[in-house]
Amino acid sequence: MTGPFTHTLRLLRWGRTLARHGALRGIERDPNTPPQVRRMVRIARLGTFQPAQPNYAGAFQAIGPAAIKLGQTLATRPDVVGEDAAHNLLQLQDSLPPVPFAAIRREIEASFGKPIESLFESIEEMPVGAASIAQVHRAVTADGRTVAVKVLRPGIREKFGADIQTYEWAAAHLEALGGEAARLRPRMVIANFKRWTLRELDLRREAASASELTEVMKGSEGYRVPGVDWDRTNGRVMTIDWIDGIKINETDALRSAGHDLNALAEKLVLTFLRQAISHGFFHADMHQGNLFVQADGTIAAIDFGIMGRIDRRARLWLAEILYGLTTGNYARVAEIHFEAQYVPSYHSVDEFATALRAVGEPTRGRPVSELSVGQMLDSLFAITREFDMQTQPHLLLLQKTMVMVEGLATQLNPQINMWNVAAPFVRSWIRDELGPEAAIADRLRKDAETLLRLPDLVRRIEDKFPAKGGAPDAPPLPAVELIWDRRQTGRRWPGYLLAAVLGGGALWAAQALGWL
Repeated sequence: MTGPFTHTLRLLRWGRTLARHGALRGIERDPNTPPQVRRMVRIARLGTFQPAQPNYAGAFQAIGPAAIKLGQTLATRPDVVGEDAAHNLLQLQDSLPPVPFAAIRREIEASFGKPIESLFESIEEMPVGAASIAQVHRAVTADGRTVAVKVLRPGIREKFGADIQTYEWAAAHLEALGGEAARLRPRMVIANFKRWTLRELDLRREAASASELTEVMKGSEGYRVPGVDWDRTNGRVMTIDWIDGIKINETDALRSAGHDLNALAEKLVLTFLRQAISHGFFHADMHQGNLFVQADGTIAAIDFGIMGRIDRRARLWLAEILYGLTTGNYARVAEIHFEAQYVPSYHSVDEFATALRAVGEPTRGRPVSELSVGQMLDSLFAITREFDMQTQPHLLLLQKTMVMVEGLATQLNPQINMWNVAAPFVRSWIRDELGPEAAIADRLRKDAETLLRLPDLVRRIEDKFPAKGGAPDAPPLPAVELIWDRRQTGRRWPGYLLAAVLGGGALWAAQALGWL
């Protein structure tokens, strides 16, 4: 277990890197920063030269792989790091210099226990991409299929484990300071970050996620997930079908290839909504490097290390919130927040609805290009503080992905109106899930499940109250009063009196005989 001294040294070392990029200035000036944190920030920046314009993305890139992933997570939390920092962190590219191919070869051969030539007919030594956790090489299998081979960087699991321990230690101390820091629940943020990254560090989990998403999106045209080669996949190596296409953010290349950018933007938004709301299982790393457009207009996704899940109740709440905002039904949106216990019950539902109206009305019916996202986020975060709303960790991935999808859709079509695209889909889903037919079907399903549980219930009752055996019932026996029962229930004072007389007589006789 790492000690406090080591954690403090790591934090100071990282703090100096942040300071050299000007990334501590916002923390030091924020009035909500606890005094203890402000003092540590001043120690960390002592003797460093700070640029006039902070470069948060560059700082996290310089610190290392775990910091890159943490920075991408914080990019979705302007309420934690501030709007400027969050916007800058969105530019954080998960790319590092590649590991030499000799080390990659050793990883592949050690994980499979066989020579690389027995797995692939050929494999390119220069990777097509090198990220903080793994790098990808193009290869050809013995049967002539072109595949992408993803291999974990050597030692990356140990490096992440050490850094995350320090994140947990720092978050626990920060939350213990109370106030705004406690409301933002930094320990839960790091816990979710740890869970997501541990999934990414097991490539079998990523392969399984790709397989599951394929089943989820089986009936959806225009969206593709590459197939998994399970014979060439394990915890450290994953092999999937090779994807040819144009990156979704390369708009000039897409136009030259004859693609309809407006249709692509709408398809991207609806694909995300179908995954998140209809199925509750979505690709949560939908940035420009992980989405390609194929020749026929199909959107192909890669990199399934980070996936999100939302249970049915949360999806119903989310759909009603989205639909309420698109239609201006702020009263219903406020009620859902209270039903979901996102807002403490001691606040007023009507006051919360009015606060939502103040944020929602200026944005309705306007394209994204005309909206001030910063002002809207500032207003929303002011509401969360005013109404004591705690961070909802299970929605962090959803929030992150929504920001990514909105950014990509806006690049494809700057005039897209996200509300207008989402409203018909959400309305249809709500009708299917909450309409009369859905209510009847849900009731029938629950009643059928109850009936199916009855045999098991009867068996448990029989176990508790077993049937009588084959012997006849015993005859009734006469009641016999027991001695100790009689002593307990009879009169006790004559016995006490007799004992006192005998005791007194014995004492008098002993004195008369000179024994005492």
